[in-house]
Amino acid sequence: MSNRTLNGEQFAQMILLGAHHLSNQANMIDSLNVFPVPDGDTGTNMNLTMTSGAKEVEKADTAHLGEVANSLAKGLLMGARGNSGVILSQLFRGFSKSVQGKKTLEVYDLAEALQAGVDTAYKAVMKPVEGTILTVAKDAAKAGTEAVKSSDSVIEWFETVLEEAKKSLDHTPELLPVLKEVGVVDSGGQGLVTVYEGFIASLKGEELPEHSSSQPSLDEMVNAEHHKMHQDFMETEDIEFGYCTEFMVKFEEDKLAKNPFDEQQYREELSEHGDSLLVVSDDDVVKVHIHAEYPGEVMTIGQRYGSLINMKIENMREQHTAILDKEQPAPQKKEKKRSQMAVVTVAMGTGIKTMFESLNADIVIEGGQTMNPSTQDIVEAIKEANADNVLVLPNNKNIIMAAEQADELVECNVKVVPTKTVPQGMTAMLSYDPEAELNANHEAMSEALQFVKTGQVTYAVRDTQIEGKTIQEGNFMGILDGSIESVDTDKMKTIFDLLKQMIDDEEDEIVTILQGEEGTSEEVEQIESFIEENFDEIEVEVIEGKQPIYSYIFSVE
Repeated sequence: MSNRTLNGEQFAQMILLGAHHLSNQANMIDSLNVFPVPDGDTGTNMNLTMTSGAKEVEKADTAHLGEVANSLAKGLLMGARGNSGVILSQLFRGFSKSVQGKKTLEVYDLAEALQAGVDTAYKAVMKPVEGTILTVAKDAAKAGTEAVKSSDSVIEWFETVLEEAKKSLDHTPELLPVLKEVGVVDSGGQGLVTVYEGFIASLKGEELPEHSSSQPSLDEMVNAEHHKMHQDFMETEDIEFGYCTEFMVKFEEDKLAKNPFDEQQYREELSEHGDSLLVVSDDDVVKVHIHAEYPGEVMTIGQRYGSLINMKIENMREQHTAILDKEQPAPQKKEKKRSQMAVVTVAMGTGIKTMFESLNADIVIEGGQTMNPSTQDIVEAIKEANADNVLVLPNNKNIIMAAEQADELVECNVKVVPTKTVPQGMTAMLSYDPEAELNANHEAMSEALQFVKTGQVTYAVRDTQIEGKTIQEGNFMGILDGSIESVDTDKMKTIFDLLKQMIDDEEDEIVTILQGEEGTSEEVEQIESFIEENFDEIEVEVIEGKQPIYSYIFSVE
């Protein structure tokens, strides 16, 4: 290639290698989540977003750089998931508009395009926060603008951009105190640096850079037919080990000193807790796939050797039932009758989905923690609602930007009610009036959010210091409106401490308990008794939400 110009074919290869590198490092980026909760998904969201863009680039099959960039922007826009994915899509959306109509680029074109991407991304975020992916993109673009003055080499220019992006990433903890407190860099910024590393490797014809956190691919070993075979030849009630459990253990030296890791011994111990076992390890991490009846016990064994990351638990009994249902001839789906008003909402857990449907939600997108729906998913749901006016309830702060982006891609009128939690979504739906105008509904539903408090109970996947609290891996955590307020080794004590901080006897009237997949009827009875004994005149409602990750979600109004 000419060192002074970049054409569409070369740019396409950069995109594909950047996407591949991001895919390889997604797990590592996920592990940079500030909160030690098991739903860190920045790497996953950016990977799925970039993969969507790369697929559009592959389909484009053109050497015209402006057309390649346009295909990338289109794929990223529709595939954007989570705040990090949306910001990534906006960075390349601005880039694409800047290079529209250009067959090749020189360094000054690249500098202008990179800056245009930064400008577009900052405009897309209502309240930009420094010390994030935005800062890394901004600093890298600024360095690119300066580099034009001293070099016309495309490779040298990109090397300068990458070097500054890495410096900016390392500086993010100084700009965002919570990053410094926890001891990590910004995960979104790391994702962008990873993409740029892929770009450079493609330009120079080099191998992708290795990271100390690179991990073997368990996905390649867990063949989909393995699950299919396990499900097709038995009845649901015959499934002995009901939870498909996947997780990784990131080795820690202090734990290995006490418990030296032996893969064969570890495999034999896990085999006593389930079947369909796969164990893969390297110097940094061990990956596990097992069908177990008690996933928590299996993960506890892994914690002897390090920190748990990237956990996924699926209820195979429910999956099996769904597969059997699908084998029956499905009634043809009828198009919804055109209506004046509709609601699209997001839910994680079959029980929560059913609950939203009972509250008159027209379309419920299954997603949430660990599986944020894409802009495309939300667009399709809005279209399926078939209404002149549509209200969208994300029910997760990491889905709001994707929902707002979907508004630009549909013909009907859309308003996003900024619900950050499922309890906020529930409260908003209670203020919904199908006969009211769109703006009136949006205003009433948005105002209602201030009257509900959200509590969540989960467990820590690593040791950390955050918000003045020392948290050890495996501790239970009670989170109140996004802030960790209760930490303990005892689950019920954590729950009781959280509820004490949530419930105001004089102002609150009702507590709704959303029981997750890891909650039990015995625990629910204890929670109900605790509320009854400690708070007067508080009504309690229990919903079997079946949500993953959070054993309990509490709504207090």
